[in-house]
Amino acid sequence: MARAGAVRPFRARLGGPFGGRSDRGALSIFVAICAAYVVLVIALVIDAGGRLRLAERVDGYAQEAARVAGQQLDEAALLRGEGYKLRARSYVVEAADSYLAEYGLSAAGVDFSPDGATVTITVQAEFRPVLLGELGKRKVTGRGSATLVHGVKEAETD
Repeated sequence: MARAGAVRPFRARLGGPFGGRSDRGALSIFVAICAAYVVLVIALVIDAGGRLRLAERVDGYAQEAARVAGQQLDEAALLRGEGYKLRARSYVVEAADSYLAEYGLSAAGVDFSPDGATVTITVQAEFRPVLLGELGKRKVTGRGSATLVHGVKEAETD
């Protein structure tokens, strides 16, 4: 028991078990900062996964639109003996856009090879993140191409 007038030890005068200021509440602040960081990382992972899924889907849509566009064969040129070619650009674009319209998309670009046997479709879609809001909003681009081939035993392109 302490005597009246006895000198308290040095540590007891500073406060806390080891002197200095008390650390009460410091762990709560650390946990709050770490929890906010973990939530941010989870949001980034979820939204990045969503963007990758959209990119894969847009590539698939572009590939299928190119396949549909590639089926627009110029039959008159074939009958004249000019070989396999795609129809006029307007038919090809219309075919690709009608396919993409089912998914709320349209062709951002339609390119033909110099020989007219290959069509490349570019499709863009807007990615809207679920958790990051306007911060992660971006355009996602997909490309697909189709080449006219024919042949009985193996594919021929001429």
